[in-house]
Amino acid sequence: MDYDALLERGLSKIPERAIKSSKYETPQTETSVIGAKTVVYNFKDIAGKLNRTPNHLLKFIVRELATSGTLEEARASLHGRFAKETLDELIVRYIKACVLCGSCNKPDTKLVREDRLTFIACEVCGAKNPAKTLM
Repeated sequence: MDYDALLERGLSKIPERAIKSSKYETPQTETSVIGAKTVVYNFKDIAGKLNRTPNHLLKFIVRELATSGTLEEARASLHGRFAKETLDELIVRYIKACVLCGSCNKPDTKLVREDRLTFIACEVCGAKNPAKTLM
C-alpha cells in the first residue's frame, strides 16, 4: 500500500468526536443565600451537562467546602454562606479532577467503576485514567 492509502485508512478509524473541535463552556451556578444556607437552583442541570450524577458532584462540593448539603429535586442546599464565585471555582476544579480526560483533555468522559477503583473513561480517545477518590 502507498502512503496516501494508509493515511486515509488511519484517518477513517479516528472517531468523529476527536476530529471536531467543540467549544466547551463551563456551566455557571444560579445561587442565592437564604439565612445560613446557600441554594444552588440549577444543580441538577450542571451535573447533567457534566455527564455526572448530582450525588457525585455534591460529594465533591461538600467535601471541598467542609460542610454538609442535601439534594432537593433539581437544586442543592448547602449549609453555610458561600459566594457564587466560590461555587463556580469549585465546579471548575471538579471538571479538572473528575470530568476532563487526562490524555486528550476533552470533556466526553464517563466514570467507570472496576472493583474498588473509579476511572475516567474517555469516549473520544479511549484512555482510562484514575479519578479522584471522593469516598
